[in-house]
Amino acid sequence: MLRIEESGERTLPGARETVPLADVLAELIGRRDEFRRLRHVPKDFVARLKQAGLYRAATPARFGGDPLPPAAFLSQVERISEVDGSTGWVASFGSAQIYLAALPLETQEKIYADGPDVAFAGALFPPQRGEETARGHRLTGRWKFASGCMGADLLGVGMPGDEASGGKPRTAVLRPEQVEIVQEWDVVGMQGTGSFDLVVDGVEVAREWTFVRGGEPTVDEPLYRYPTIAYAAQVLAVVGAGVARAALDHAREVGGGYKGVTGAPKLADRAYYRTEVARSEAALRSARAFFYEATAQTWETVLRGDPATDEQNAELRLASAHLAKTASDVVSGLVEVSGTAPIGTTHPLQRLLGDALVPKQHAFLGPAIYDAAGAVLMGLPPTTPGFR
Repeated sequence: MLRIEESGERTLPGARETVPLADVLAELIGRRDEFRRLRHVPKDFVARLKQAGLYRAATPARFGGDPLPPAAFLSQVERISEVDGSTGWVASFGSAQIYLAALPLETQEKIYADGPDVAFAGALFPPQRGEETARGHRLTGRWKFASGCMGADLLGVGMPGDEASGGKPRTAVLRPEQVEIVQEWDVVGMQGTGSFDLVVDGVEVAREWTFVRGGEPTVDEPLYRYPTIAYAAQVLAVVGAGVARAALDHAREVGGGYKGVTGAPKLADRAYYRTEVARSEAALRSARAFFYEATAQTWETVLRGDPATDEQNAELRLASAHLAKTASDVVSGLVEVSGTAPIGTTHPLQRLLGDALVPKQHAFLGPAIYDAAGAVLMGLPPTTPGFR
């Protein structure tokens, strides 16, 4: 069942107002349909997520943030996703300050000048090279998939890697007034993420407002020594876990009452239904256990002051891809044994089916990750670029 219990309200440094996450989840239950109609999470609800601490959870402590251990933040995103996958997806980018930590400290001081609660949304693809100027780059182009851009304080667009970045892509950081948002987003899942296109027309971005994605941080705090790209994959994978949990809770709740129009036994009286619910419960919990175990082990290494190993990074990537796939498989399996009811467009499982599909399809979580992780675990180089 939905977990909206609260273990205690934290007083966050520099906060004007804090609210328990449970209160935000209760409000979300009443607004998630609105967000799907809008196709985005509006700025006023992003403000509520800020009050719950989601957008300072990866802000450096030196700038007034309250950086959480990865497992603590991932658990919060998972809880939100149980209520609404789209909002969980948007909230997951509260982790994006791990990217921003690669900016010069002087730039970060400007970013957090008004407080630590900063929402960043990036549209990184397709990477587009800007015209070099004396100060930096003049950018013109259109980028896709800027999840959460309607409520963002900062926006990023992708640039190709170069020799200076070791081939890793760069991101240019802009203010919302420098960017046009094109609301093109017509999808079967995560309909409320507002993953719209960003258009930039001749905007000059100074070099100190660009960073290498996955580059060395300029902030010396434990969270920024945790594998950056792996964490970016984790925050998306755990959204799928929350969605799958919601589907399982629904399946268990309706199993005792639903009867088909043919007069067949109710779902809970059918052996194949009970079997699928049990199999799915075991699969999801097992994948979550691997996911959080790998997270805890890597975090312990980082806290000791040691760098995460290549094997630990591979396990984080593997656990994330496996969790995303397992979550999608769970929802799909529950739909398959639930009769004709889920074919309706307004049926809860139909929405959850689409939402669970999206994390699995993400480039950070796709089938190629298994091959790359397997290569590293056998002492070989990863087989996909940007694996670490």
